[in-house]
Amino acid sequence: MPQGPPHHPSRIIAVLGPTASGKSDLGMELARRWGGEIVSVDSMQVYREMDIGTAKPSQADQAEVGHHMIDLVDPDTDYAVAEFQRTGRAAMAAIAARERPVVIVGGSGLYFRSMVDPLRFPPSDPAVRVAVEGISRSDAVAELLEVDPGAGDHVDLANPRRVSRALEIVRLEGGTPTERAADPEFERVKNYRPEVPFVAVGVDPGDTLRERVERRIDQMLGAGLVAEVAGLADRLGQTASSAVGYRQMLPVVAGTRTVSEGREATVRATMALARKQRTYFGRDPRIRWLAWHPDPAVRYAAADRAIGEMTSWSS
Repeated sequence: MPQGPPHHPSRIIAVLGPTASGKSDLGMELARRWGGEIVSVDSMQVYREMDIGTAKPSQADQAEVGHHMIDLVDPDTDYAVAEFQRTGRAAMAAIAARERPVVIVGGSGLYFRSMVDPLRFPPSDPAVRVAVEGISRSDAVAELLEVDPGAGDHVDLANPRRVSRALEIVRLEGGTPTERAADPEFERVKNYRPEVPFVAVGVDPGDTLRERVERRIDQMLGAGLVAEVAGLADRLGQTASSAVGYRQMLPVVAGTRTVSEGREATVRATMALARKQRTYFGRDPRIRWLAWHPDPAVRYAAADRAIGEMTSWSS
């Protein structure tokens, strides 16, 4: 069995890609062989009891290899990415203190970048948000342009949600979109210059992705996805209820959609998510994409080789 890498301050490996691409299996094998621990960057695996629909690692896998950022809050909680960043970075620091490699695994691009890039999340306040959202779009745009005439260069003024968020930040802390865009850290984020050194490999099964997605959803249904959603239906918060699979199965639980219709809706939603993930990760020049191979052992060997080429580690 290969030996783990020598102690090095940047021993952070990321395994990224679209849903159902085999990231978890590859990350698990890397962590197992390199003596590392896994930090999940999945926005929905933070919720307890949402196990089947989020493809959460099995209890056996979690017992064998340390996993972090899983089962943090109840599903009625809206867990913000800023809190994810604080907790996740603390977990990474603890793993590093144990002189183990960190293996970041997942498909939530923003959550991944919150771990390694100088992303800063302005505060939010429910009362201010409600007040801002109660303003007409034209009035909100006018107020934003009054305090920041150049806001349109940084905010899509045709997008009500983005306008409301920009105005909420202005009211809370006074930071305008133009001021935030001039921050040196904004340039670092824009140009993919990390705050935390890492190496990343990407996995994508290409044209076979839909087949893999359908197989995974059928496995979830066989494992009891509908029953899981039924047991959680009354306790899903706004964020959790929007999770792919849960959102599509809620009408099944309510009796307004058949299981077959729910399955097809879940396949469509999952493929739409995969397209977004491919676009998001495809912009990141730091990810080395592995040539796809159906054999997991071949994929591991390719990842191990790529990591070795990108670092001074020996494996």
